[in-house]
Amino acid sequence: MLYALILAGGKGSRLYPLSRTHTPKQFLKVVNNKSFLVNTVERVAPIIDKENIFVVTNEMYKEKVKAELSDLNGNNVFTEPENKETATCIGLSAVKLLKKDKDAMLIVLPSDHFIEGQQSFIETIKNGVEIAERRRGIVTIGIKPTRPETGYGYIQMGDKIQSNVDTYRVSRFTEKPNIEVAKDFIITGNYLWNSGMFIFRADVILREIEKYLPQLYKNLTEIYKHVGEDDEEEVIKEQYKLIEGISIDFGVMQKTRKAYVVKCDFIWDDIGSFTALSRFLKQENNNVKTDNVFLEDSENCAVFGKKNLIIGFGLKDLVIVDAGDVILVMDKYRDQEIKHLLNTLNEEEQYRDFM
Repeated sequence: MLYALILAGGKGSRLYPLSRTHTPKQFLKVVNNKSFLVNTVERVAPIIDKENIFVVTNEMYKEKVKAELSDLNGNNVFTEPENKETATCIGLSAVKLLKKDKDAMLIVLPSDHFIEGQQSFIETIKNGVEIAERRRGIVTIGIKPTRPETGYGYIQMGDKIQSNVDTYRVSRFTEKPNIEVAKDFIITGNYLWNSGMFIFRADVILREIEKYLPQLYKNLTEIYKHVGEDDEEEVIKEQYKLIEGISIDFGVMQKTRKAYVVKCDFIWDDIGSFTALSRFLKQENNNVKTDNVFLEDSENCAVFGKKNLIIGFGLKDLVIVDAGDVILVMDKYRDQEIKHLLNTLNEEEQYRDFM
């Protein structure tokens, strides 16, 4: 049976201070009047029955998820005791769904994407499901690059396979290249952005985890034995303490020989930074600004106001964010580095309440 698995456990730190530990990015309503999480559910709902839509998140966000998705069964919210990266949360969800259904097919969707072209998205996913089933492979959705983006992973297309849509074997994955390498990828024309969306059978992804992440597989196997039992949550907590987190891209996708990529033609963006967010907001004189912002003789700035009036005069290449209790002023071209800044702030006790 077909299941949607929505990844909603991240903190979205590159959108700090709009995105915070207790109100992370997936719950923000910044592009339209619905949260990223709600938009993700509604996007996949036409092809997945509501009872087969699952969300995996950190246990601190469980109640927020249930509040956002009030018509979703509470048992469809999987929780992690701590963040151990995507290979772990996908593996945890895979063993839970495999226990429920030995033929479970998963559509894995991050909860922080912007997608335009609903019908094309649906057709792409349907074709990906068919390939994942027929080939017993791991299918990812690839996006044609429109700029040399250093914040995304890239997929090199290999041999084309027979399919109703453009589908290729994956030759290799490259995670977040530098600007010169990203420019070369654009020029060669046989690279796609890695969207982070995956389609695979639960048993297939677990076999690949067994092959390439054997220790994680042992932890997941122990969890599988206790799924549905009274001590399930206790065992999950015990096993999570033993797990060294790694992303699904580094842990599996860069090594597997079962990877395929479907080239899509819908509009996609990962709203993972202020630069990305700026692409979807109204521009004026090459600046992006929200309400309560006045800019004069300024260029290439992104200013996000809240209650206070923000006046910018003679500014260039800045991101300014007023989040009420925190004001961020940052070089626009360093927005990928904000995670390192937050790690430094977290080392100082007096700043932790602002995280």
